Amino acid sequence: MNFVLPALGMALILPSLVRLLWFKRLKSVSWALMARRVALTGLLVLVAGLVLVGRDGAMRTYAALVIASTVVVWWTAFKGRA
Repeated sequence: MNFVLPALGMALILPSLVRLLWFKRLKSVSWALMARRVALTGLLVLVAGLVLVGRDGAMRTYAALVIASTVVVWWTAFKGRA
C-alpha cells in the first residue's frame, strides 16, 4: 500500500487544487476523470522508477511523478481549449 500511496495522493490532491483555481473553466471536465488519469499515470511512473532505479522511494521517481501528474491534469483539463 505504501508503494501506491504517492500516486493516489497526487490523484486526490492535484485535480482538487486545479478545480479550485480554475473552477469556471473546468465546469465541463470531470474531477473523477482527472483523478483516474493521474492515478494510472502515477502508478506507471512509480513502477517505471522502481524498474529503472532498482528501489522504491527515489527522489527522481517522485519528481517524475509530480511532472507526469501535472502534464496529465493539464492535458485533460485544457487540451483544445482557448
